[in-house]
Amino acid sequence: MHGFYGAGAAVVAAAYLVLAWVTWRTLEAPERTARWRAALLPVLAAAHAVLLGMAISSGGEFRFGFAQALSATLLLAVLVLWVEGMFVPVRGLDVLVLPAAAVCVLLPLGFQGAAIGAGVDSTALRLHLLVAIAAYSLFTIAALHALLMALLDRRLHSALQAQGLGRIFGQLPSLLALEKLLFQLIAVGFLLLTATLVTGVFFSEQLFGRALRFEHKTVFTIASWLVFAGLLGGRFVFGWRGRTALRWTFAGFLMLLLAYVGSRFVLEVILGRV
Repeated sequence: MHGFYGAGAAVVAAAYLVLAWVTWRTLEAPERTARWRAALLPVLAAAHAVLLGMAISSGGEFRFGFAQALSATLLLAVLVLWVEGMFVPVRGLDVLVLPAAAVCVLLPLGFQGAAIGAGVDSTALRLHLLVAIAAYSLFTIAALHALLMALLDRRLHSALQAQGLGRIFGQLPSLLALEKLLFQLIAVGFLLLTATLVTGVFFSEQLFGRALRFEHKTVFTIASWLVFAGLLGGRFVFGWRGRTALRWTFAGFLMLLLAYVGSRFVLEVILGRV
């Protein structure tokens, strides 16, 4: 797997980086690369998906770990970015997401993840992972939206150089439009996170004979769910917005990151266990 995967991953990673660089160079003239972007993003995502499928089914067994989770998350984030770009000018996000996708498509080369036993590798598990990764992806894009909103808010109070990071803001919607997009992403992500917990209960019951195991992944996932539920409730009841909404978004995303990717990173990289 390493030979073909390594070559393919290198090509896809290089293409992601080239597209990010071209986007950065043409931020002030988006019409010059709009068609290329619209055509290339789904092609790169499709190639990324093929490589990810190879990494997960390496050696005829089902393998999954933090590297595969991050690769899948950034793959779906690229697709979300592609769809979002059809309706809203968010090309500034390309500069952040595409380099991250380039790194993540290479990660399974060094970290092959844990082999999932035949009894565990089931449709229920695959459905659970798919829904969980979709939630991760939406919350990743939401966190990047929140980061851009925080920087844009800061720019209103202290000017950023137009030739530096400030160039991104010329191709962004207004703060109000970004805030609306942020809550739309969080609302859909929250539904998927809820589905993740529900499918996790069924999967746990199938595998361990009990509906819920209170381990670190479960605790952090539930904590993240509560944070995002509180954020959406605060938005609906109290009209939360601005820095309050951003703080809750960052807190929820951090907990979600710790729930699986963070814990698997510690096990696989720091402790050397799979």
